[in-house]
Amino acid sequence: MSDPYAPREAVHEHVADGLGSVRVLPLDPAADAAVLHRWVSGERASFWGMNGLTEEQVAGIYAHMDTLETHHAYLVVKDGEPVALLQTYEPEADRVGDCYPVEPGDIGVHLLLAPAGPQGARPGWTGALLAVMVEFVLLGLDRGRVVVDPDVANAKAIARFLRQGFTAGPEVVLPEIVLPDVYLPEKKAQLAFLTREAAFGRR
Repeated sequence: MSDPYAPREAVHEHVADGLGSVRVLPLDPAADAAVLHRWVSGERASFWGMNGLTEEQVAGIYAHMDTLETHHAYLVVKDGEPVALLQTYEPEADRVGDCYPVEPGDIGVHLLLAPAGPQGARPGWTGALLAVMVEFVLLGLDRGRVVVDPDVANAKAIARFLRQGFTAGPEVVLPEIVLPDVYLPEKKAQLAFLTREAAFGRR
């Protein structure tokens, strides 16, 4: 079967034993809208905050993000199949920057994994994808520290980050955001951090 994503240039690629080829592609809001809408509409993605949106609304949100210098979205593809949505942002340009002392070299990340396929959950799969994400943002983008802000009620995500080597930070309340193109309700979040030195042994 041909790979429909093959013509798209990756910003990062990782080949790992037992995982295959993982490519990080800049998101195409129009071309990727159907896939994203399917992912964000599920109950399992309720913490993503897009339940109930139409495909056109989802495409519009990411088209707006595509105009920003501080926020970026990527489609993570494994062997030609989309497996995750990765978003990066500059903390000082995001509401999380109001909730902790941002350090030079910090980068914020949101990660949404695709639902399990017909074969069901695969042991080690999530950890392997997180490792690719960490490699991309810390080494590929040359950053010193990753910050994540899962909802305090999302115990599964928090545990996943801690298993990956992240250190728990404070619980914070991210303020409500009301803009013409964006609405984000207030969110109680658990911050967690991973430095490049902790992940790779180098500054």
